[in-house]
Amino acid sequence: MARRRFRGLVFAWKAFCYTLGAAVVVAVAIQLWFLGHIVYWSSFNPTSTAFMERYLEKPGARLRQTWVPYNRISEHLKRAVVAAEDAKFLDHEGFDWEAIQKAMLKNEQRGKVVAGASTISQQLAKNLFLSSSRSWLRKGEEAAITWMMERTLSKRRILELYLNVAEWGEGIFGAEAAARHHFGSSAAALTPGEAAWLAAILPSPRRYERGRETPYLAGRVATISSRMSGAQIP
Repeated sequence: MARRRFRGLVFAWKAFCYTLGAAVVVAVAIQLWFLGHIVYWSSFNPTSTAFMERYLEKPGARLRQTWVPYNRISEHLKRAVVAAEDAKFLDHEGFDWEAIQKAMLKNEQRGKVVAGASTISQQLAKNLFLSSSRSWLRKGEEAAITWMMERTLSKRRILELYLNVAEWGEGIFGAEAAARHHFGSSAAALTPGEAAWLAAILPSPRRYERGRETPYLAGRVATISSRMSGAQIP
């Protein structure tokens, strides 16, 4: 009886070890898949992203996106996006720990999630590979991808990628399509006011159509505009 119980324990332990080993192998393979894409995108432009593919699953969905190189995107837009989304973009290594701490404190005080602290690098990781869900598993994967990107790509390339894949309206992805759709101009020709407006709608781009104004949005644009001159860009 004791021997049979011992054999059962040995079998259970082996099964656990094999399962754990298989899970580790799968996890490593997934991370290597992500890393391979990141390395490739250090020199080549992505043709699609997870967010774009998810959008195209909608019946009748049509996507507009035109890739433009970094030097053909208005400096005003670069400064506006950094001022609005990630003021310490050039200083951190993917995570703004001070902002994360403040967001956690604010969420704890409100008893729900009302503030986030995602950097441009984290948002890019999510846009390229993941979903908009808030699960701990997804956040953990986002952190791992962000860490890999920050050690593989330059800040200039990260910002270039982000500005070309960010969503700026219903089926509107990237700075060029956003400039054409909302203002009838190119990404290179965006004015400071137009750039601030585009940066202001990034958190909820589908809520604001061509030049729409609300008191909240006007205040947000004014705040971003006041910070643009001090925003540091690569």
